[in-house]
Amino acid sequence: MSHGRVRGVYLPRLADAAASSMATYGIPLLVLGTTNSSSLTGIAFMLAWASRLCTFSLAGMAVDRFGPARIFRLAATARALVAGLAAPTLGMTDLKTASSLVLLLAACAGCLTQFSFIAAESMGAVASREAGGVAHRVQSVLLGIDQTAALAGPAAGGLLLQQAGSSGMLAVISGLSILTAVIAPGTRHAPSAPQATGPGTRRWRTGWTTLRALPRLAWLVAGLALSNLALGLLEAATPVIVVKQLGQSSASVGLVWSCAAAASLLAVSTCRFTIDRWGLTRVGRCAALVTIVPCFLVAHAGSYPAYLILAAVFMAGDSVLAVVLRTLRSDLIPAAVFGSTLSVTVLILLLPYPLAGILMALVDPADIDTLITVCAILQCIGLACAFTRSTRPRPRHGKHRK
Repeated sequence: MSHGRVRGVYLPRLADAAASSMATYGIPLLVLGTTNSSSLTGIAFMLAWASRLCTFSLAGMAVDRFGPARIFRLAATARALVAGLAAPTLGMTDLKTASSLVLLLAACAGCLTQFSFIAAESMGAVASREAGGVAHRVQSVLLGIDQTAALAGPAAGGLLLQQAGSSGMLAVISGLSILTAVIAPGTRHAPSAPQATGPGTRRWRTGWTTLRALPRLAWLVAGLALSNLALGLLEAATPVIVVKQLGQSSASVGLVWSCAAAASLLAVSTCRFTIDRWGLTRVGRCAALVTIVPCFLVAHAGSYPAYLILAAVFMAGDSVLAVVLRTLRSDLIPAAVFGSTLSVTVLILLLPYPLAGILMALVDPADIDTLITVCAILQCIGLACAFTRSTRPRPRHGKHRK
């Protein structure tokens, strides 16, 4: 592991991932604590993901035009300013103004997270290309960084919210964002490829055409989109279920996602060996089963430990499915149209998250369990189609990358 790669790629990625993880899981808790409303918590979740979807194409074009390092620094700086300004403001406003402010904060955090995510992924791709024959090691480290941040971020956010209040949590997010901007590298930006500067409609059309021509990938993307609907609903509903139904604290909500991240990290660490031994398709089917069963059971978890365990198993299976998807994407999508096809697949996979927020906002809190069960049924159908309509197994299993 070279010193330049650690300083220029891994450390900025770690700081940014930690800030993003705390914002992603901490802000819904902040909304619930400020408004005491499950509907507004769902709306905040929807706004965060809707803003990510709306800025996805814009973020990609900005990275192509100005370079990933510059956009990475700007996004981190903007997040530091937003969180830093919101921290003292929340303590000086009335309930109505505070409710509007936390919803706006959720939307801004989602937008800036999308910019930093696209920029970080582009920087990781540059590092992979420079690594040559050991590119898979770079991607393994980056995936481990993301999982580690997902492990620590939710617990830290929940604990800070409980011990230091909203201002303390937002101040830490702002500080991590400042650190990210300071240590972000100043890389040289290569000229954009012709495909990157062409009309957006042409890129989308190319991506759709390529995806339709790859039925194995298309079915898997569709199945994982339905699975993401269940995952998104679970993420949006967890603060309400844990705090309101199970009577736990905000720190307990963070502990759920930290345990889930630990299970995901363990699953990702071991799946490369299981894939080498049993093949991509067989491991994918087992992961789908591991994901489906706890999704049905979590709606009926009557205690906090049972809910925590089921959520962790769900996330472990989902992480292995993500490895399967990334491997197929790397193997099946032609390099010449990889960017445009990747944009389409990511859009399809992200669309269920704002939909989950809308469902959470519309449904009565007493009916959340029924809604989770319905989403589990849709997930079961989608993953069953994904792994029964796939084509012949492919022998290449070594690349696990986005």
